[in-house]
Amino acid sequence: MNIINRINCSNAVCNIKNITHLKLSVLLSSILLMLAFAFFIYASFNPKDTAASSKKAVYSDSGSGSDSNSGSDSGSNSSYNSGSDGINGGSIKGNCVAGKKALPIYCIQTDEKKISISFDAAWGADDTIKLLDILDKHNVKTTFFMTGGWVSTYPDMVKEIYNRGHDLGNHSENHKEMSKLNASEQKEEITAVDNKIKELTGYDCFLFRPPYGDYNSLLINTVYGCNHYPVQWDVDSLDWKDYGVDSIIKTVTRHKALGNGSIILMHNGAKFTAEALDTVLTSLEEQGYEIVPVSQLIIRENFHMDGTGRQIGD
Repeated sequence: MNIINRINCSNAVCNIKNITHLKLSVLLSSILLMLAFAFFIYASFNPKDTAASSKKAVYSDSGSGSDSNSGSDSGSNSSYNSGSDGINGGSIKGNCVAGKKALPIYCIQTDEKKISISFDAAWGADDTIKLLDILDKHNVKTTFFMTGGWVSTYPDMVKEIYNRGHDLGNHSENHKEMSKLNASEQKEEITAVDNKIKELTGYDCFLFRPPYGDYNSLLINTVYGCNHYPVQWDVDSLDWKDYGVDSIIKTVTRHKALGNGSIILMHNGAKFTAEALDTVLTSLEEQGYEIVPVSQLIIRENFHMDGTGRQIGD
């Protein structure tokens, strides 16, 4: 009996061990299946941006944040490449990332006393000829950033600006908050204006200013991928607030940020801009500044950005 009992006990122990091993095997298989399923779900809903990932991106950012001058950064990738390929696969070579964000150009590092004046054209054209005449009087060339709607509404003004030797810049097709669009929608907003300006004048745009100064890292990459430079400003005339002529003059000419490489923001459709422009130009010239178009102020390649959006040559 003792022998039989021992045999039965031994069989019971073996059965328990076998059951335990079986349970562990099932559990392990279940865990592996769950991990595989989780990876499949992640890969399906988080595809890599083919335009960026196919290049030799040396920096990427999927965080969020904002800077003191503008835009948001919501879950967008930022990258740069200064090797054989340009930023985000374009032809422009440089580093647009400072810290963890891709930044637009707010101003330029230069020892020369040069600045730029830029006009955003999104509504109205009543004062455009007057602005151009004042600029001619001072022999000054500037940059006009135009929306697609403005180009379509005032094609003769576009041609006049171009014929007088000013930069034609892109200000998006529909003046939307660009940080709220995906990369494909951002590109459509840019290329639509390019095509309209090209058809009217034969001019190839390569400067882009986001409406409201709103941007994220994704937009900056999209802009560079379209072979455009994203351009902001460090001196805001506040002419769009309609504070009056004297306010515009003082705001621009006494601005704390005004200095070598500054980019000044004005609007061709603001109420008091045309009346203030002559005095603004005279004052800036008296301070020793040479006013040039943005295209002549920016560094075209081999550059990097500091945290304030200042473009610096390498």
